[in-house]
Amino acid sequence: MFALFIVLLLGMVASFFFQIPALSVAISALFVVFSTMTILYETSNIIHGGETNYIRATVNIYVSIYNLFLSLLRLLSIFSSDE
Repeated sequence: MFALFIVLLLGMVASFFFQIPALSVAISALFVVFSTMTILYETSNIIHGGETNYIRATVNIYVSIYNLFLSLLRLLSIFSSDE
């Protein structure tokens, strides 16, 4: 999961400099996968007792869901643009 995060980070930097639409779509799609994996990991930690601080766990899941919806919104806006 950490390797995917590093790839996403490098991809975001490359997307900032090169402005390639296909790269932006790929990064958004990978970020959807990353957010989904993060939600599953955090939920598994809560269920199996790995996370005892429930406030931090709730905030982590909230941020992951927020990022997931932002990435999905970005993908929908890219595919629905009339350019």
